[in-house]
Amino acid sequence: MPAPLIERLGLPTGTRAIILNADDYGMCHAANTAISGLLEAGHLDSATIMMPCPWAPEAAAFAAGRRDLDVGVHLVLTSEWTRYRWRPLSGIRSSSLVDVDGYFPHTVLEVEQLSSEGEVAAELAAQLEAALAAGIDVTHLDNHMGSVYGLENGRNFLPQVFELAARHELPFRLPRFAAGPGMDPALQSQVDQAAATADALGIVIPDRIWTHPFELSGEGTAAEETYEQVRDGFLDLLRGVPEGVTEIYLHPMDDGDELRAVVDYGAAKRGHELRLLADPAVAQVIAEENLVRVGWRDLRNVQRGEAPASAAPAAGTDR
Repeated sequence: MPAPLIERLGLPTGTRAIILNADDYGMCHAANTAISGLLEAGHLDSATIMMPCPWAPEAAAFAAGRRDLDVGVHLVLTSEWTRYRWRPLSGIRSSSLVDVDGYFPHTVLEVEQLSSEGEVAAELAAQLEAALAAGIDVTHLDNHMGSVYGLENGRNFLPQVFELAARHELPFRLPRFAAGPGMDPALQSQVDQAAATADALGIVIPDRIWTHPFELSGEGTAAEETYEQVRDGFLDLLRGVPEGVTEIYLHPMDDGDELRAVVDYGAAKRGHELRLLADPAVAQVIAEENLVRVGWRDLRNVQRGEAPASAAPAAGTDR
């Protein structure tokens, strides 16, 4: 096992570091306007782009023009919505990767049950190559809906991801510790095995990956969770961040007609997350808690044997 990631980043022992990441960049225009704006304003540390989605070219063009910002690839094997779908980039329409309509399947279980390991490897490589060809300085890899982790029936596609991450010297979203919001501590033994493989291949992984619920409590009812309740829950989450590097991933989007036509649920929550990340109360708690914001580029630099891009940023400040 390598030295603690905090030490490898050149930060003092005991540092509580966070990465604020936006998933689903490129999924739709509402995602792009929200995430690009948050990145430019310094309210996010990174984002990950879904290259198979119809609006990926817009996000990719922005990322290619702002190579100083941390943008990774959100590796996709599912297409979960009813009215808005996307297909593989590898070009094989009658493959194990698609449903009867030629789109990625709706669920992770279908991916685990039906997908060929070789076709998964080819598709994930095609998605990364598309991002690189678009001019993106890819900082890391993660995965849409957790479809490579084997969370449904135990069949995972981590070897295919690890090969890609090792070959391109990219860190990957895999927690070292399966504890915290959005995680199941019962998975720790599987996490240990996966982390040991990543370590052996020299792939840098964060200590934790946290999130909060994708939907509002009581969504669509009179008891629907308010923005203030979402904000307060997120502030509590920040206060609970322990020592080490914790990625906190969200899905900020502009909640309007387009988003509500795209998604089957969760539009209001995604709109709240856009508001949340720019809320001064969030910056205030980050400062009060002496949380240090780092980026995936820092982790990539560690993996590549380079100096971290921001070895000791001021606590609570935008990067």
